[in-house]
Amino acid sequence: MTEGRTHASSPPRIAVCDDYERSLAFGADWDTIRSRAEVVVFDRPFGSRQQVIEALADFDAVCLVRERTPFPAAVVDDLPRLKFVVFTGERNLAVDHLAAARRGIPVSFTPFGPSKSSTAELTWALILAATKRVTMADAGIRRGHWRGDAHGMPYPLPANLEGERLGLVGLGQIGARVAAVGRAFGMEVVAWSPNLDDARAQAGGARRVSKEALFETSAVVSLHLVLSDRTRCIVGAGDLARMRSDAVLVNTSRAALIDEAALLDALARGRPGLAALDVFGVEPLPAGSPVLSLPNLVLTPHLGYVNDKVFAAFRQGMADALLAWLDGEPIRLVNAEQLAVRDPAAPGNAA
Repeated sequence: MTEGRTHASSPPRIAVCDDYERSLAFGADWDTIRSRAEVVVFDRPFGSRQQVIEALADFDAVCLVRERTPFPAAVVDDLPRLKFVVFTGERNLAVDHLAAARRGIPVSFTPFGPSKSSTAELTWALILAATKRVTMADAGIRRGHWRGDAHGMPYPLPANLEGERLGLVGLGQIGARVAAVGRAFGMEVVAWSPNLDDARAQAGGARRVSKEALFETSAVVSLHLVLSDRTRCIVGAGDLARMRSDAVLVNTSRAALIDEAALLDALARGRPGLAALDVFGVEPLPAGSPVLSLPNLVLTPHLGYVNDKVFAAFRQGMADALLAWLDGEPIRLVNAEQLAVRDPAAPGNAA
């Protein structure tokens, strides 16, 4: 059992971090939480790690939206009042739940709702925006240029996807959804990943090819891998150089799957011709980011999982987790096993 209250004389303090949409800490369950605890919503990014520590120093529980605020051991260990963490979704590599377990801090997760279908839908929104030149045309027509970009300059003719090859790097649940739409458009769907075999590719609606062939021949390459030490920078300069000059690279997964410096250089060289990105190495994008200066990029602000149904699941799941913690019985713990075997005599674990 974990005690939810920090001081007998004062209610616990709960921080809801990075709620850019101002949509999480609302509803009947949250009214119940507010009757038992003080809830503070932070709707803007903190900035540096030190700013995170300073802002959260006086909170007992911290609620995190996906990986918007990294929560490594250095942050966990510098928050002596911290007693509970909950993040939205079922996986968050930016939270060091083992460091939390060493201090006896339970880390909970929430249901993720239809986030996989949401991400697949955004993937196709980006593919179509890039191949049909939607953003270029929109910027131009708003400035009075009927067939020019924002500066009145011609842009490449829109592409036709039927009969072209869609290359998927990763063919899990999201990749398979993207594949199904590609087939509906009349595209040939091929796939590659480090562990993909012919049978799994066929089951996902694609044909397995080599990584080299996928990058060399696909009109659209879309990334759908889980980020790990093995997949970090799995797309490098050599892969990008193989791409067609009229090809589009799409990433709605994780920015670190691509060598960002290599991507910027490749786009400047025109191979691939276009990229469409929903994820970035630093989020929100800083004003001076070189990403913003390239005209052959379509950008969205990490919207893959952001929709009303997903956030409804996040909101309810977060409230359920907080109420369970306040009752002394935290639920859906990612570090339950480590909490069970932690050494009570270890630093920071004193009763």
